[in-house]
Amino acid sequence: MKVGLVQYSPAWEDKKQNMEKLNKLLKEKCSDEEILIFPEMALTGFTMKGNEFAEDIDGESISYFMNLAREYNKHVMAGIIENFDNKIYNTLFHFDNNGLILARYRKIHLFSLSGENENYIEGDEPVITKMGKTTIGLTICYDLRFPELYRQYAKERVDIIVNIASWPVQRVSHWVHLLKARAIENQCFMIGVNRVGNDPTLQYNGCSGVFDPMGKELVIQKETETIISSELNLNLTKRTREELPFLNDMKMI
Repeated sequence: MKVGLVQYSPAWEDKKQNMEKLNKLLKEKCSDEEILIFPEMALTGFTMKGNEFAEDIDGESISYFMNLAREYNKHVMAGIIENFDNKIYNTLFHFDNNGLILARYRKIHLFSLSGENENYIEGDEPVITKMGKTTIGLTICYDLRFPELYRQYAKERVDIIVNIASWPVQRVSHWVHLLKARAIENQCFMIGVNRVGNDPTLQYNGCSGVFDPMGKELVIQKETETIISSELNLNLTKRTREELPFLNDMKMI
């Protein structure tokens, strides 16, 4: 499977401008990836104005990524601020190559340091989605610090775990180390997609990357606005777990 990590600098709280930026980036950089993965809150930046930017199922951001999936004939994962039953969620949507919604993961661990827990409702369940027979566990940003969630995905023996983020440069070393740790402990591919650029209070340098089931860094990219492509040999997940059956000894206490 070939994945594309869309690392870019979103204009603050400006959906229209960000759609234009992404259209240009995709036109220049998109190639033969099977799936494109975009950062957390991909069209607004990590805003606390959830009530202002939240969308129903027919909202402009959801429509944009649906159409993008159809246009490029690719699966798409993207972070969107979701309004569901008058509750506001920080949500990761998975669209198939026909633009249909396959899964919605609502962020479980809300970043209280920024007031996220005061502006959004926390999700309450892990979500596993599929591309063909490949299973993918979904997570968002701050979730990465809480291995309990990732162990739930390991229990289900997912092939890949994805994390989309707005992870600032001040703590980006944590981001890289935690991505690697989640790959090693759960013996699966770990994909992290972060943004670059600035918002009103923080700086971001990306470091979007992919780690294999042994924790080997397959690719990582700083600073640049680009699509980072990586080919995943999914047989490696199965082989690693067979040769080193550590997950069989896991105790969910």
